[in-house]
Amino acid sequence: MTLIDPRPGMVAAFDVLNAEFDAALDGAHFAANLGPPLADVLRGYELDEPLVRKLVDRFREIYPEVVIGSTEPTAGAASALAAVRAAGGRTLVVTGKYEPNAALHLQACGWTVDRLAGDVFAAGKGVVLREEGAGIYVGDHYGDIAAAKAADALAVAVATGPYDADELAAAGADVVLPDLTAFPDWLAGHRA
Repeated sequence: MTLIDPRPGMVAAFDVLNAEFDAALDGAHFAANLGPPLADVLRGYELDEPLVRKLVDRFREIYPEVVIGSTEPTAGAASALAAVRAAGGRTLVVTGKYEPNAALHLQACGWTVDRLAGDVFAAGKGVVLREEGAGIYVGDHYGDIAAAKAADALAVAVATGPYDADELAAAGADVVLPDLTAFPDWLAGHRA
């Protein structure tokens, strides 16, 4: 929910899993709380590990056909990426999404980034950010704030995901923006 809004497709993907596995997964809840790794979400249903693995594998398999086409960029995403490049920075997408599917989203949106790292969350994202020397990390989740802190980067939060601005500030975000449309002006001011 930082760069893209995949929620309709996520609900549809859970509908497919429910039909194929006779499961009772709550796709609407999942879509409203994107961020944590899918396997962790599924373990919350107290499913056995072999079934969790099957569900994750099938989700990843159907994702390109079920989720990609119904996903839209979030407001200001393209201009935020362009602002980083215009300022001489590098664009990194560090995500909990399965990396091949994250790459499909970038391709569908027509975005080129300097580094894509998938299948990481919270402090795991921080490892990648530190390796890349990131000074700013923008995200919409508590895990993104933890990632920025783990990398000694500025935690810029956007209130486009599961948490509102007050919750993100209380969780330790250094900067909270309503969405990415505010990012280019914020970045220009930050650099000044």
